[in-house]
Amino acid sequence: MRKFLPFALPEIGEEEIAEVVDSLRSGWITTGPKAKKFEERFSAFLGGGVESISVNSATSGLHLALEAIGVGPGDEVIVPTYTFTATAEIVRYLGATPVMVDVDEHTFNMTPISFKSAISASTKAVIPVHFAGLACDMDSIISIAKKHKIKVIEDAAHALPTIYNGRLVGTLDSDITVFSFYANKTMTTGEGGMVVTKNPAYAKRCKVMRLHGISRDAFDRYVSTKPSWFYEVVAPGYKYNMPDISAAIGIHQLKRLKGFQQKRNAMASVYHDLLADLPIELPIGAEQTSSHAWHLYPIKLKPESGIARDVFIEKMAEAGIGCSVHFIPLHLHPYWRDTYKLTPEMFPIAQKIYQQEVSIPLYTKMTKEDQNRVVATIKQVINNA
Repeated sequence: MRKFLPFALPEIGEEEIAEVVDSLRSGWITTGPKAKKFEERFSAFLGGGVESISVNSATSGLHLALEAIGVGPGDEVIVPTYTFTATAEIVRYLGATPVMVDVDEHTFNMTPISFKSAISASTKAVIPVHFAGLACDMDSIISIAKKHKIKVIEDAAHALPTIYNGRLVGTLDSDITVFSFYANKTMTTGEGGMVVTKNPAYAKRCKVMRLHGISRDAFDRYVSTKPSWFYEVVAPGYKYNMPDISAAIGIHQLKRLKGFQQKRNAMASVYHDLLADLPIELPIGAEQTSSHAWHLYPIKLKPESGIARDVFIEKMAEAGIGCSVHFIPLHLHPYWRDTYKLTPEMFPIAQKIYQQEVSIPLYTKMTKEDQNRVVATIKQVINNA
């Protein structure tokens, strides 16, 4: 039997391994000099005068972002139903209410129209999610938000390095952007994320709240010439800091990110060409002044394919190919469905996408032979349906 081809694998090199070993040998393994270096290099990579705050996950980064802008009980935050639960759960952490909206049938992204239609007197923020690495219509979303005095927090877990109208996501005119470095993302630190903002007050608040609401970073306290034991708790914070062991991986992953992106672009083009004649809808690319990060390659099975989505995934697995689904919409999960009385009829586009969507393997360790195998298996499964 042929070796199983997984849905995703990280690409970790010898430089990352050596940097982690160096951290272990240095004795400084929690948040310290390498986390600081990673943050500085991430800001330099993005440009645009942003400040970067490393965290232990994108989920914690989103939580910090909403806390920094003052979201609390009685507030509403607009999110797409077609996203991972983290986008909405962080709203509940703060006692606020997530308001789910439908998405575009081709991009799978929140639209300006769906956002605008959900605005109420209680709307405090909106969280557009750049699905699969393709940016939302941010100019329109930001314009609407400013008109209604709504804060914009970008969920860019899929969107590094995505370009929107000539600018990297992370440098747009939103309030805060949050990236993910989970194991299957376009670059990884194992677990981890980055909060990015141009607003000094938001950056300061995120820094304080990511480590128990303490007024000084642990690294600063232990290397300062001033008494290291003294600190003040200025708020009831969290434990969201990124350790140096993770940052050590990130430093070198960031160096390789442009190369990773070139390969993902090339792989997406191969899929575009080889799958074009099949009864499936392929993902759309970015417009000329923008670029797609290609974190995912989501296809939709057309009715004429003659096979149900779940059966397709089972057949692919039987042939040794790992696939996934992105996402099970929030309105179908028991907690969100029952708490907010959500039904599929309220989100017809997201519901239809969910019933057809399959994410096929796309990661930088894949070879041309791997891609050809994926394509050949897809054709075989559909032809035998």
